[in-house]
Amino acid sequence: MLAIQVDQPGGPEVLKVADLPVPVCGPGQLIVELAFSGVNFIDIYQRQGIYPMPSPYVPGLEGSGVVTEVGSAVQGFSVGDKVAWPSSLGSYSQIHAVNAASVVKVPEGVSLDVACAAMLQGMTAHYLIASLYEIKPGDTALVHAAAGGVGQLLCQMISNRGATVIGTASTAEKAEIARTAGASQVIRYDIEDVAAKAKELTNGIGVDVVYDGVGQATFEGSLASLKRRGMMALFGGASGMVPAFDLQALSRMGSLFVTRPTLADYIAGPGEMQWRADEIFAEHLAGKLNFAIGNTYALQDAKDAHTDLAARKTTGKLLLVP
Repeated sequence: MLAIQVDQPGGPEVLKVADLPVPVCGPGQLIVELAFSGVNFIDIYQRQGIYPMPSPYVPGLEGSGVVTEVGSAVQGFSVGDKVAWPSSLGSYSQIHAVNAASVVKVPEGVSLDVACAAMLQGMTAHYLIASLYEIKPGDTALVHAAAGGVGQLLCQMISNRGATVIGTASTAEKAEIARTAGASQVIRYDIEDVAAKAKELTNGIGVDVVYDGVGQATFEGSLASLKRRGMMALFGGASGMVPAFDLQALSRMGSLFVTRPTLADYIAGPGEMQWRADEIFAEHLAGKLNFAIGNTYALQDAKDAHTDLAARKTTGKLLLVP
């Protein structure tokens, strides 16, 4: 089978096509023929060595496909089931052995490209608005990179819950995408001061919560956009990791809260991953949640997908087609 393999940390050029043996199904595993593999910033961090990885390894955490073999100890799955998963290393491949406990079933009516897009980004958006800071009617949230994959989902989920979204974007085109997704206002961070504009749009009060997946470039502005006792969720670092920070500043800025969450801790409980998936799929089937598929790439072109994502040239979800 074909897969992408990384032999050493580096740039996109280290993503090499390899012909590897078809995996053997373990007792607690499923063998899945992939339809789509998701491309995410964490894949880039792992490839660069920011998150140390064993070498060689097959990258990719997210995928969707059809079950072709069921492990002897697995219950509740059958050959032919449509499944998806948010976090199983080795997903940049044509065939993948995935632990059954890491998989969710995809219901009828949900396509496999949408199912893949709903995994890491969809579940990230869900835990951010449903668990980390539970969005309530009347809240105002600032969403950075509102035209991106997670950004568009956050805009939809927040507005669906009766709250107001202020998005940020770097171009007029991306600003319009954010508005279509549910942002009431969009701040052009390339030409406007985000914190000053956020305060202006909230009559000087500030926002209840900031969802920031950009990181270093937006961190200080995010804090300055918050109201007293506001919450900042720093869930990614697309522009680079935030440097060391003096926690005493949070007191001076209004007793602010900052958290650096990861999806793994919000799908760790029994049934938690399937619960999030069920809510996301139900919202999609009801016509209230759309997944924007940005670009699709052949598996062999994974390096191009990484280059485009890192350059922030894209909107919506990027998928590889094995």
